[in-house]
Amino acid sequence: MKEGYFGEFGGCFVPELLMPPLKEVAQGMRDILPFSKFQAELQDLLKNYAGRPTPLTKCNNLSKELGFTLWLKREDLLHTGAHKMNNALGQGLLAKYLGKKKLIAETGAGQHGVATAAAAARLGLECCIYMGAEDIERQEINVLRMRLMGAEVQPVETGSRTLKDAINAALRAWISEQATTHYCFGTAAGPHPFPTLVKTFQAVISQEAKAQLKEQIGGLPNAVVACVGGGSNAIGAFAEFLDDASVKLIGIEAAGTGEPGCFNSAALNLGSPGVLHGNYTMVLQNLDGQIEPSHSIAPGLDYPGVGPEHAYLRKIGRVQYGLVKDANVLAALKRLCKSEGILPALESSHALAWVFDHAKEFSANSHVLVNLSGRGDKDLHIIHNAVGAGA
Repeated sequence: MKEGYFGEFGGCFVPELLMPPLKEVAQGMRDILPFSKFQAELQDLLKNYAGRPTPLTKCNNLSKELGFTLWLKREDLLHTGAHKMNNALGQGLLAKYLGKKKLIAETGAGQHGVATAAAAARLGLECCIYMGAEDIERQEINVLRMRLMGAEVQPVETGSRTLKDAINAALRAWISEQATTHYCFGTAAGPHPFPTLVKTFQAVISQEAKAQLKEQIGGLPNAVVACVGGGSNAIGAFAEFLDDASVKLIGIEAAGTGEPGCFNSAALNLGSPGVLHGNYTMVLQNLDGQIEPSHSIAPGLDYPGVGPEHAYLRKIGRVQYGLVKDANVLAALKRLCKSEGILPALESSHALAWVFDHAKEFSANSHVLVNLSGRGDKDLHIIHNAVGAGA
């Protein structure tokens, strides 16, 4: 397979001014990531700072209700509350080895911004986070967390004022600051080498889960389910199982309200091939190739594209990609809270909702693993506004 491509998807479609820093990152991946000193430092950060390995939780009450065994990979228990810390620490450490003094990043739900701010503080780097103005309103607690950790939060008022526009702003900033700055891209999308780099750091999720399940059940799960926006938590959850044909891999996109013609974030199911943020992938666009607005009740899924490897995995049929409506997401979140005492992020609740809605497809001896990519504290006011105080 051609470097930077997953079948026909991927590539590096960026202004010439961005090629030097992208080539520098790709070279760093080849020369620095395998270096034993780098790996030792990264493993120490993941274990003693971030809190890896994260637990594997068997949902005893829900398993009885569903009629099969439901497991959760608890990325919500990672430092700062989501899987984003895996990638932020990896890229932050790589940036330091490359001699950079500053991290910039985009964020939607705020979790990648918080993780990058924390990683920068830990590694002694400056930090600036670009965030859509609408997302700043939706995720004000995470904005405060970023600022407390010393990061500058730069509101983005252009376009839809969400994640897509934050990425655009961060890429523009990187052009002028590339000599001293690394762009810590948050998801498994964007121009090469970011899809591969992010997957490399997020694969720890499935590496741990596979070993943990072998210890707990003596084998592999029947299915692994994860939500998909840009796709970093999902590609991390799937990576170690891609060659295991017996394991069904299921990615879940946001269908929005589900009404005909509603805005959604389902580029794989409802989009078409095109170029967005430097890679050829599946995107939400009109007949003229203009990017359509996206929507999800979960800010971290509110993106009109998806990582190119997901587009490839869908095309070859290795991963099934489903859709879940906002109402089902809220119902799933409440169900996990009341059944197991765990508050999931709205993003992760898409994966849970699909499992609950498709429970009859699994036999009694099935083991289904859901990647609980983040915790829901950040979403409390969205949940409150949607279902009220008597949730």
